[in-house]
Amino acid sequence: MSQGGAAGRGTAKPQDQGWAWMVLVAAVVLQALTLGFPCCIGVFFTDLQHEFHASNSETSWFPSIMVAVLHGGGPLCSVLVKRFGCRFAVMLGGLLSGLGMVSSCFCKSISQLYLTAGLITGLGSCFSFQAGVTVLGYYFVRWRTLANAVASTGVSLGFTLWPLLSQYLLDEMGWRNTFLIFGGILLNCCVCGAIMRPIGSLPQPPKPEEQPGSRAEEAQLSNGVSPSHPPLQQHARRTTCLQVLQKYLAFDIFCQNKGYQIYTIGVTWMMMGFALPHVYLVPYAIHNGVEERRAALLISVIGLINIFIRPFTGLLSGHRVFTGRRIYLFSLAVLLCGLSNFICIISAEFRVLILYCVILSIAMSGVGALTFQVLMDVVEMDRFSSALGLFTILESITLLVGPPLTGLLVDITSDFCYVFYTSSFFLISAALFMGLSFCALEKKNKLREASKVPLSNPSRYPYSETPSDPQAESQPPPAVVYITSI
Repeated sequence: MSQGGAAGRGTAKPQDQGWAWMVLVAAVVLQALTLGFPCCIGVFFTDLQHEFHASNSETSWFPSIMVAVLHGGGPLCSVLVKRFGCRFAVMLGGLLSGLGMVSSCFCKSISQLYLTAGLITGLGSCFSFQAGVTVLGYYFVRWRTLANAVASTGVSLGFTLWPLLSQYLLDEMGWRNTFLIFGGILLNCCVCGAIMRPIGSLPQPPKPEEQPGSRAEEAQLSNGVSPSHPPLQQHARRTTCLQVLQKYLAFDIFCQNKGYQIYTIGVTWMMMGFALPHVYLVPYAIHNGVEERRAALLISVIGLINIFIRPFTGLLSGHRVFTGRRIYLFSLAVLLCGLSNFICIISAEFRVLILYCVILSIAMSGVGALTFQVLMDVVEMDRFSSALGLFTILESITLLVGPPLTGLLVDITSDFCYVFYTSSFFLISAALFMGLSFCALEKKNKLREASKVPLSNPSRYPYSETPSDPQAESQPPPAVVYITSI
């Protein structure tokens, strides 16, 4: 029996009732602890620079690694969940996150922070968040959409509280003691994981006859060839690797599905500039004379508005009026993000920066609510998990390199305005690329239908060019879905 199966044996199913709501509360806290945490790193940016005599580029590698690993560790988390279950993955992630931050308070160089706070804490946050979202798919069936919408408010809650707490602790006891306290706070992910008890038995590893490469070995034996034959062993290993890549990283979909291809490239390009305001807004405000406590408040304003706007945006975009058109809403939200950056360039006064945060937060709510909705529009649900694996890996690469490269530009020019110029360039160009490309693709598909040219690969998705099998409405949740939040 899979983890998503019923507890059964004459007892009532636990889905959508009782303990499921406690699991939802734990998921809200998890998202606040994991996805909300990186937003506060900008508060420590100036102190870390002075402590380690590091440049903007060197300092920005620390949050970049953390965010990139958090987003790109999905396939690894998938393997962990399938082998040991969601509860184990969440609790392991909590231990790693706490260990990473506790170790960070003893670092003697900025490069050591890359390993402790960047890699270890980022990987732990990835495990806790991804597995925490996955378990909601098992505990909720009828109210699954509502549960995910409520859980996503945890991100906004973290955005609101982490910067305020960070600035207070930094003023009172310095960054090293603050990181030590953060380690203890992140250990609460283990408590959240303990609440997420499994439904049914844990996932079992595949049986020997079902393992990849077993059929190849059987064929060898039937032909009188020993499976230990080196060339055949190498072929079996290559086949296994290809099957694993096909399962977790859908390169075939990327090559065949034009909609998925355009969207993945567009979002990957967008991520080069999307995270820049989160990393550099507080240092930019302090550099222009804004008091440190007020500068930290800017990130909290973004999070507070997100709490109310993001669920509303998600529910609105789910209306049937927007079916097949969500990509254009997404492109519009990305475009607004890019255009809002020019407000910072015009003036760095606190009142102007508050206005910027309000507009940016509204646009970010649209991006966060629509990112995976659009992906579901362009990819068949039976391949969604593997398509999302490649999607998150590629976006994590640009999330990793974007802030350090921009920091290098700031180091060369000594002008923080280039942060917002760079962010606007990537966001606006990505929005135009996706919007115009999907418009052209839609026109191409309409021309095909008008000319009655039979399609060899028909699809029920508006932008997909890959075959699709009809899915039952009561399809059980996938074994694991790696979801990130923007």
